[in-house]
Amino acid sequence: MQKILVIGLGKVGSLAGTLLSKRFDVTGVDKASPALVLPFPVLSGDVNDPEKLDQLMSGQDAVVSCMPYNLNLPIARKAYEHGIHYFDLTEDVGTTAAIRELAKDSSNVFAPQCGLAPGFIGIVGMDLAKKFTRLRDMELRVGALPRYPNGLMGYSFTWSPAGVVNEYINDAEVIHNGVRKMVPSLEGIEMINIEGQEFEAFSTSGGLGTMCETLEGKLDTLNYKTIRYPGHCSLMKFMLYELCLKDKRELVEQILTEAKPPVQQDVVYVYAVVEGWKDNRLEREEFYKAYHPIEIDGIHWRAISWTTAASIAAVVEMVADGILPQTGFIRQEDILLSDFLATQNGRFFL
Repeated sequence: MQKILVIGLGKVGSLAGTLLSKRFDVTGVDKASPALVLPFPVLSGDVNDPEKLDQLMSGQDAVVSCMPYNLNLPIARKAYEHGIHYFDLTEDVGTTAAIRELAKDSSNVFAPQCGLAPGFIGIVGMDLAKKFTRLRDMELRVGALPRYPNGLMGYSFTWSPAGVVNEYINDAEVIHNGVRKMVPSLEGIEMINIEGQEFEAFSTSGGLGTMCETLEGKLDTLNYKTIRYPGHCSLMKFMLYELCLKDKRELVEQILTEAKPPVQQDVVYVYAVVEGWKDNRLEREEFYKAYHPIEIDGIHWRAISWTTAASIAAVVEMVADGILPQTGFIRQEDILLSDFLATQNGRFFL
């Protein structure tokens, strides 16, 4: 694998392309001109045009989609037709299910969900799980937040507003009392104290990826919750349900984007806890990291941008090196944390 097409050159896509260009022959494509001067050729194109997608994918070995969740499936279908590897960042359950169907008889890799959650958090959770003889509980938490919050919502949209709203509205899959089921997002609120700072966490859709299927019958409790500053959840429930805006997603996205634009100083919290038995001893293992903005090639990158871009770039590396399968569907929880961290881009997480 040498030639890679990166579709979508926002903050995450621009950095993913930059990181991959250090090793691969990268071509970027976006409908609009990227905000930065990038170290790889950039083409202008609308990926909603099937003929344009055919032209762009011709001669490529892989495509990395950094587009909003609702635009990924047509790209994945074209990757299938062209017989090239496919990677994306989607958190959308329906999109992932459709991509998984494509992968069943494919001659190439389909690796969706290569971001933070789903993605890195699942890799971390399974790494902890392997330390146990028998599992009881796994609780996974991720928060991408402004480091210095203000206002009642305490939030800034450094990530795709469409993706965030999608996570808040769709139901979340969990394992509860040993049973795999769906629960409403924005429910199950709990308080978390991280280094003396109070946060809330609540259920959101898609963060577990395929983990409920993988671990069904193997533990009593498995859930994923998003970390926010206190009060955020109740305000989002008010907007979506009391104001009856849940069916007007584009309007919600516009309101939130204009009200809470991105900040430069953000923080990403990654926390995982697993309980179970090691032989006959009931024990608990934890993982916690706080990731902050860093400078790459002289450019300031927000924490959410570099953690997401480095995650997908690391998975691409592992496929290129033959560490991961070369055909079919790749589940994030099947990726070894040690292999992930050994990649050029996985080392950012150390």
